[in-house]
Amino acid sequence: MAVESQGRHPFVLGLLLCVLGPVVCHAGKMLLIPVDGSHWLSMLGAIQQLQQRGHEIVVLAPDASLYIREGAFYTLKTYPVPFQREDVKESFVSLGHTVFENDSFLRRVIKTYKKIKKDSAMLLSGCSHLLHNKELMSSLAESSFDVMLTDPFLPCGPIVAQYLSLPTVFFLNALPCSLEFEATQCPNPFSYVPRSLSANSDHMTFLQRVKNMLIAFPQNFLCDVVYSPYATLASEFLQREVTVQNLLSSASVWLLRSDFVKDYPRPIMPNMAFIGGINCLHQSPLSQEFEAYINASGEHGIVVFSLGSMVAEIPEKKAMAIADALGKIPQTVLWRYTGTPPSNLANNTILVKWLPQNDLLGHPMTRAFITHAGSHGIYEGICNGVPMVMMPLFGDQMDNAKRMETKGAGVTLNVLEMTSEDLENALKTVINDKSYKENIMHLSSLHKDRPVEPLDLAVFWVEFVMRHKGAPHLRPAAHDLTWYQYHSLDVIGFLLAIVLTVAFIAFKCCAYGYRKCFGKKGRVKKAHKSKTH
Repeated sequence: MAVESQGRHPFVLGLLLCVLGPVVCHAGKMLLIPVDGSHWLSMLGAIQQLQQRGHEIVVLAPDASLYIREGAFYTLKTYPVPFQREDVKESFVSLGHTVFENDSFLRRVIKTYKKIKKDSAMLLSGCSHLLHNKELMSSLAESSFDVMLTDPFLPCGPIVAQYLSLPTVFFLNALPCSLEFEATQCPNPFSYVPRSLSANSDHMTFLQRVKNMLIAFPQNFLCDVVYSPYATLASEFLQREVTVQNLLSSASVWLLRSDFVKDYPRPIMPNMAFIGGINCLHQSPLSQEFEAYINASGEHGIVVFSLGSMVAEIPEKKAMAIADALGKIPQTVLWRYTGTPPSNLANNTILVKWLPQNDLLGHPMTRAFITHAGSHGIYEGICNGVPMVMMPLFGDQMDNAKRMETKGAGVTLNVLEMTSEDLENALKTVINDKSYKENIMHLSSLHKDRPVEPLDLAVFWVEFVMRHKGAPHLRPAAHDLTWYQYHSLDVIGFLLAIVLTVAFIAFKCCAYGYRKCFGKKGRVKKAHKSKTH
């Protein structure tokens, strides 16, 4: 039986806000199926805003979730899964450890494949337990939800949405293997749209375009390993043939945590809305502890250093190299680090187990940001106009770093190969070379110059789907075409057949005319010559 826990849900307050607010709002009921980790944290601002507008929000999550806990602005329903919270934590921690292992390329590929297969099997088992929890699914069916908000990174949410016949809003950064392009029927040319993990820009040389095309094959193989079991599970559960594309193409609106300040220009579809920077809209005053650190830094200011929540500890040798580099700059460094402190830690470097990253980056005394180039950190750097030294570790972080480096907003370092001197020089470059500050401030200005804030845009589209019970008018007819119709191969074949037929008829007519005009003369002359001999 599903375990249900409810946070303080000030529903009456929400209704009063609707009545007293300047905009008439219709309180709806929303089912939210998130993905644990930073995916979940990125949703919190939007669901808090939706709750303040009077909507009732039910969050459905495994009982082994690390970050999804009870909250004041939503009701949490948990369901049992065949793994423990410690298993999820170990998965996150091991990912942070593997990035510092200097293995051969082949060994890294094998280890990555094994980890992906292991983790995806664990997550799939959780989804299966949810779908086969008859009591919980019956309860959801009787709850009369108006909309589902989910992250399609794991397609369990879309399966539940199809079972409950709910209009769906997807909330995500991106999907592996460009699945969002396939699911929305969005054009995705190899010539100028770089594939994920390719580290290409949108201006590619011939060899980079070759790489851009070839990298799709191993990516599609890995995605098949991860996502094809969900199609099998969905087909069994929904009692009809279902593909991954069927599951993902059912979304009414895609809320993408990106924009064309960070990403390169590319084709988009009508049901895509860009909400990049949604996580850095609001800032809070700094605590006395962090204010004291900043005040003590003097005119040199501070550097903020964080490699994200997944990297709890760095190998001793690498940590000492980093600490050595940090000790050679005049700025005070606030380093979020929970591992064993390096023995050579300098006086200007302060280790903290947690830091208010966005609030610190917004302080005028912040000179640089050392980051793993996750999407949250990149946008917080852009929002606050802080040049970056980027140490990408895995996933889309390499691509994020490449984009910022291409735009002149930061310097990228290979965390495995960099030396203490490399980090020292990179920090001095982004701090002392004014072009980096000018470039990131320009990006910040472009990002903020928009008619609607990302948070308000996200809330609008969720409520839009609620009001209209979907958005079928934004769904392109491409979804109803076969692959050969989509590429007009049938039309090309038909026109080619006509051209060939016309050419054949013309050839036959010419041949016939030639024989009529010149055939008899030729035969007469030949006969005349034969008589003379």
